[in-house]
Amino acid sequence: MAGSDPFTDLLFNILLGFILLFFLAILFINPDEQTGKIDIDAQYVITVSWPDNSPDDVDTWIEDPDGNTVWFRNRSSNLVHLDRDDRGLLNDTLLINGQEVQNPLNQEVAAIRGVLPGEYVVNVHYYQSETATPVPVWVKVAKVNPVYTVAYYGVTTLESEGDEQTAVRFTIAANGNINAINQLPKRLVPR
Repeated sequence: MAGSDPFTDLLFNILLGFILLFFLAILFINPDEQTGKIDIDAQYVITVSWPDNSPDDVDTWIEDPDGNTVWFRNRSSNLVHLDRDDRGLLNDTLLINGQEVQNPLNQEVAAIRGVLPGEYVVNVHYYQSETATPVPVWVKVAKVNPVYTVAYYGVTTLESEGDEQTAVRFTIAANGNINAINQLPKRLVPR
């Protein structure tokens, strides 16, 4: 039986070691995919939506416990931020793979980025009507942290252009819980 060369064995073992280290490096470079996970910089999210493909413009008005009002011309005040202002079908086209696509979703999104105890008022305002018909508006208030929990979900009907309705009023307690949910009317849109 012929003897083996120790130098060749050593080179072969070193090559196997480098290949092993290469594969380990690839495993650690590619972290696990976490599909569907969205990090939201908010403690609470308020979503206002109305029928898809509607050309009508509905606006969201939110008053915080200090009396500051957030709306499309004042998109941020204290911890309340209007993240998305939707104008019906206006500016709802997207360019995807060279083709213009109409986004049917009518939705405004506001975030409360901390816990400021007190009462919040969420009003919806029929800003502009293209259809001259009543429009149903769905309002959802959700607590995001530590887990996503819907505190309120309801529908408010706006009858005609200029109509303003209080969709929901709620109180955030010092511990972050939402309570005292009601629809007691309060006007926020100046006349």
